[in-house]
Amino acid sequence: MPTLAEVSAEMLDARDKGFPAERAPFPVGAAAQQRLSLLRGDLPLPVAVLRESALAHNARWFGDFLAATGASLAPHGKTTCSPQLFADQLRDGAWGLTVADVRQARLAVQSGAPRVLMANQIATAGDARRWGRLVAEHPAVRFVTLTDSPAQLALLDAARPAGAPLDLLVELGIPGGRTGCRSVGDALALARAVSATPGLRLAGVEAFEGLHVTGDAAGDAARIGGWMADLAALAQRCDASGLFDGLDEVLLSAGGSAAYDLVVAGVRPRLSRPMRVVLRSGCYLSHDDGMYHRHAQALADRRAVPGLPAGTLRAALEVWAAVQSRPEPDRAIVTLGRRDVGTDAGPPVPRWHLRPGRDPRPAAAPSGWRVTGHNDQHGYLSVDASDDLAVGDWIGFGVSHPCTTFDKWRLIWGVDDEGCVVRAIRTYF
Repeated sequence: MPTLAEVSAEMLDARDKGFPAERAPFPVGAAAQQRLSLLRGDLPLPVAVLRESALAHNARWFGDFLAATGASLAPHGKTTCSPQLFADQLRDGAWGLTVADVRQARLAVQSGAPRVLMANQIATAGDARRWGRLVAEHPAVRFVTLTDSPAQLALLDAARPAGAPLDLLVELGIPGGRTGCRSVGDALALARAVSATPGLRLAGVEAFEGLHVTGDAAGDAARIGGWMADLAALAQRCDASGLFDGLDEVLLSAGGSAAYDLVVAGVRPRLSRPMRVVLRSGCYLSHDDGMYHRHAQALADRRAVPGLPAGTLRAALEVWAAVQSRPEPDRAIVTLGRRDVGTDAGPPVPRWHLRPGRDPRPAAAPSGWRVTGHNDQHGYLSVDASDDLAVGDWIGFGVSHPCTTFDKWRLIWGVDDEGCVVRAIRTYF
């Protein structure tokens, strides 16, 4: 896994989608000096960009949210897998980084994370050994991972490094859900097993509520609030049983990118020692124009947290494409396919329209434009027959669920509000 210095020194060239092939190769760290401009046509389409002003706004907004609630943030690195963006998040006060596998954990360490939380179960003996080696190789970094069954706990026990305890969080799930113990009683029994195993340490408890958020403010508040109350009860029962003895603080972690307000409102147990609520939102930084835009509106509507920062998060990630055909009056075909943008949580959203040579700046796209389907390299755009849209026009698209767009681009350009490139951002999926 590369360090930040190695990322900066990596060469960009025409092998990278989104790189202008007429340019000589240059290192990542020299991107700003190239004076490239999206709106001038220096970048080939399709191309992915991040608006730096929106990134900065989102970092401030979420920082204000954390200050208002007293929670900490370990942003989920699987969203971007970008050491440069990891460094931004750590600079802005992130407690650590969350990862989904051992490979991502190495990337987090190389990016300077002081704490790495693997919000996932290690599932093979090989990965358990790799995790143990990573812990032993980096004694200054705190590593924490999850467990939800005696069988999976045995994998970790067999591979634990000598002289360094493995910190674990017991995961509380719900019936019919994904991972996690299905009841507080089962989770407490597993927590006792962790505490009783030499070389393993119970660091706290954990849940992941994100897949069960619907966007219905009242329904989500009741559903997720009950789950968080159970998580708090689990922490209290572990504490009462002495399972946290020896800890400086107990970790209680939940909170993806959709309902972090319900987590901080609901996870407030009374314990005999300090505790830290660790949120794991990965998508707050880029936000989006689809799924998380809707969740943000629901968050504002339910007002679960006093002192919520004014305004909301802003969409930073865009993919720009061109109109390549208008074969029918109400249809345009654009150069935006499944290889360029995620569609798992809804289609991309047309945000901007630009006619090169005519328009000095993009205009807001008509609200009636809709993406109705994709092929590998094509997108189907529904328009009105009277719309002023021609072959060669550019459209800037917002995305829904940024995770599945980031992973389609090894190179993303950071741009200012004039479309000028201020940096090149590498991803490592």
